[in-house]
Amino acid sequence: MLNRVEEIRKSALAACAQAASVKELEQARVKFLGKKGELTLLLRSTGQLPPEERPKFGRLVNELRDELEAAWNQREEQLFREEEERRLQAETIDVTLPGRTIARGSVHPITRIIEETKAIFMYMGYEVVEGPEVEWDYYNFEALNIPPDHPARDMQDTFFITEELLLRSQTSPVQVRVMEKRQPPIRILAPGKVYRADSDITHSPMFHQIEGLVVDRGITFADLKGTLELFARRMFGPDIKIRLRPSYFPFTEPSAEVDVSCIICRGAGCRVCKDTGWLEILGSGMVDPRVLKGVGYDPQEVSGFAFGMGVERIAMLKYGVNDIRLFFENDVRFLAQFGSQGGLLC
Repeated sequence: MLNRVEEIRKSALAACAQAASVKELEQARVKFLGKKGELTLLLRSTGQLPPEERPKFGRLVNELRDELEAAWNQREEQLFREEEERRLQAETIDVTLPGRTIARGSVHPITRIIEETKAIFMYMGYEVVEGPEVEWDYYNFEALNIPPDHPARDMQDTFFITEELLLRSQTSPVQVRVMEKRQPPIRILAPGKVYRADSDITHSPMFHQIEGLVVDRGITFADLKGTLELFARRMFGPDIKIRLRPSYFPFTEPSAEVDVSCIICRGAGCRVCKDTGWLEILGSGMVDPRVLKGVGYDPQEVSGFAFGMGVERIAMLKYGVNDIRLFFENDVRFLAQFGSQGGLLC
């Protein structure tokens, strides 16, 4: 048994000295000093010795354990220092090398258009309001003079959740909610996401709209035209002209589509504007009296106008983008082009 103690001593010290890393050293420690290690098993065999030899044997084993633990601690400190030195050598920074350029992000073009539009209308005294994206049928359709048999309620056009709940197809419900709670004068801007069952290069099932509403005494169509004229010049440039074409919307009467002179050819005619010199940007009109009555207003006392625009449509026109899907694919190469205020032509 005494010979076995010496054999373990030599083997353990050799394994300790030969360990090339802290991990190898720990494996060797477990082999000799662990719960099932060779020295532990040897100590458990003490009962096989005659009673008079057991104290001496136990003392030798414990002395060997102390010796090995001291050797292990010393070797562990040495290996830690060596590994630290190697790591520091590998991580040495050459301060003479040129610095690495950090790629900077930029504001998404849709966010940029929304913020620019909000700034333009806030300058004109508008208040920005928001509403729920999951909306009641009443606010999305009925309160806006859209009867149950109107085509807009078709399941192919609108994302219905239940018969009464849907994903809003416009931000107009926000206008109704505001009018129900307030009395004129009202001057609000309602930006937000809207949803329609449509998807191609110029349509997306989810897109962004910004709608405006003004209700007060003496509001006329001329106020609407002047407001949209100022918006167009601030958004597209001082030389931009607008024109209003008669149209139809259930919640406005009269209604008008608004075009701006082509930002590419400046009205001369090109493939972008299909040689017309004009580009459609939004719909507008005077608030229908039935909508005003529905929220408790007297159409004989107050009047108002409303307008709505697709943010993606404005962005496509302003930046010359020909596929709406580019705004949602998050291709860094595409988005990097909007790092400055300048536009681009795709």
